Amino acid sequence: MTESRPVSSVQHLHFAWFAMVMGLCGLSLAWWRALPHWDGAAQLSAGVGALAALVFLVLLLATLWRGIRFSGAVRDDIRHPARHVFVAALPSSLVLLATVAATHGLDGAWVQAIWMLGSSALLLVTVGVVQRWFQPGLTQAHFWAAMTPALFIPVVGNVLPGLAGVGLGHPAWAAAQYGVAAVLWPVVLALVLVRIGSVGLWPQRLLPSTFIAIAPPSVLALSGVQLGAPDVLLHLLAGVALLFTLVSLTVLRRCLAQPFAMSFWGLSFPLAASAALALHLAPVGSAAAWLALAWLLGVTAAVAALLLATMWGLWRGRLLVPEAGPAP
Repeated sequence: MTESRPVSSVQHLHFAWFAMVMGLCGLSLAWWRALPHWDGAAQLSAGVGALAALVFLVLLLATLWRGIRFSGAVRDDIRHPARHVFVAALPSSLVLLATVAATHGLDGAWVQAIWMLGSSALLLVTVGVVQRWFQPGLTQAHFWAAMTPALFIPVVGNVLPGLAGVGLGHPAWAAAQYGVAAVLWPVVLALVLVRIGSVGLWPQRLLPSTFIAIAPPSVLALSGVQLGAPDVLLHLLAGVALLFTLVSLTVLRRCLAQPFAMSFWGLSFPLAASAALALHLAPVGSAAAWLALAWLLGVTAAVAALLLATMWGLWRGRLLVPEAGPAP
């Protein structure tokens, strides 16, 4: 008797799918940083940004339908000991879409509204994530299950509003959320490292989330540029980002040894952010600039591969299915 395959359904469209939008927006912003090094980067950045907006619209409509048709599944995601952190990918996508729009000169009221909605929702999600640590009856198993690099999305995601906040006329709010991220980043980093020592590494299927550790120092530096951070701080953060990039690459082979899943999109935004930072720091025409452009081309190829793998997985009915294993 052949084993039946789980039925593909929008019921299993978890919030982690919005990592696609984050990755595409990050790639769009990275190509914009390449503009001083290549004149054609602006068109490529705009094209990727438009694709990110299209993907977001499709995911948003599907998520709304999921909320109507499978409201219990949405509640389960919010209550899940590990998956609840991915709820922040939705407001993070809003902030990044507004940032891409503002970067390309679109500064209408709708850009302001999207940025403000995303920024405020992101802060509320962060409050919801952190308050779980103080809930009565919280078990050690549930506490440590959430201590993966994915926790950087809601906690350190508060640095994202700084990318466009000053240009949109909200420097104080952007700086306030930047402070939240700057304070909580070392706290979460310490908790993730303690989790490794006391409980062990996160489940194999979450191994690609290791790359998310690259994002905090990269985006803290990029947002710091907008908020007037000194150059020495940018280089310090770039060094930390480089460290986590090299460490994350050591698990890449183990990541690729397993079947493709949406967790692989955890590579996209952090790698794009590191490329954007490298391009910002590299002098035009220098050897560092050529290395940064080569890195960006590699990141672009990786995102393209993720898109192809996602479309193939949807076509084969292998993605919108229940989790392959118990909750971590």
